[in-house]
Amino acid sequence: MKNKYILILSLLLLVNIACKTTATTNKKDEVKKEISIPDREHTIQALLWQQNAAEYKALCHQAYKIATIEIDQISQRQYKRPIAIVTDIDETVLDNSPYNARMVKTDTEYTRETWIAWGKEEKAKAIPGSIVFLNYVKSKGITIYYLSNRYYSQKLETINNLKKLGFPQVDETHVLLRKKTSSKKPRRELIEKTHQIIMLLGDNLSDFSEEFESQTTQKRNEIVEEKKSEIGTKFIVFPNPMYGDWETKGIYEGNYKWTSKQKDSIRKTKFRLN
Repeated sequence: MKNKYILILSLLLLVNIACKTTATTNKKDEVKKEISIPDREHTIQALLWQQNAAEYKALCHQAYKIATIEIDQISQRQYKRPIAIVTDIDETVLDNSPYNARMVKTDTEYTRETWIAWGKEEKAKAIPGSIVFLNYVKSKGITIYYLSNRYYSQKLETINNLKKLGFPQVDETHVLLRKKTSSKKPRRELIEKTHQIIMLLGDNLSDFSEEFESQTTQKRNEIVEEKKSEIGTKFIVFPNPMYGDWETKGIYEGNYKWTSKQKDSIRKTKFRLN
């Protein structure tokens, strides 16, 4: 009889422990579920600002207004070669924020395949002020080159998208996309064989000079100070908080293999608290 009671008590104790263990495990799972953050969550504020803030549109108009003033001045100078301007495409003349919005909705990272698929839709809209400015440049007899790191396989749909919106001088010769290297230096040098580049427009500092390529955040800021006299004159910069070398080459130090968790930790170390 005594052994029977001991067995019953032992079974009750085991059941109690099992219940507590299960409850603890469930609670841990719930907490883990609660603190699980989508991989693209950190991009939402930047995306919302670019798509909704009147300040974003104002900055774009401001940049193109400054560019217009500078064009009027520098185009009157004497040059040995025909003059040209070089403009980036994405986030400088075309707005690709819907692609970034889709990444947030699906919580997926950028891939070449999804980027090319977005381009094939030919739905990117014009950045505020871009069409008016570039048509003004054309009216001044200045050649326009669209120099982008879109893949060369995207050339047809890129030309179609630009033409639909009314951008001038859009053809095989004036749209220069990436073939082998992401560096824009070789393509700028190709243009300079026949033209004098008087202005460059872009949302990424490597759109202007190879000196900015593959640099740390600190070095990029140092070079900006060195070249500040060219900013707003020869270099016209556009806002883009969604993506760019400031993030990949700067914040993530050029390493494309960080996990989402590692990226989250890295971002949190980059704040200045004073």
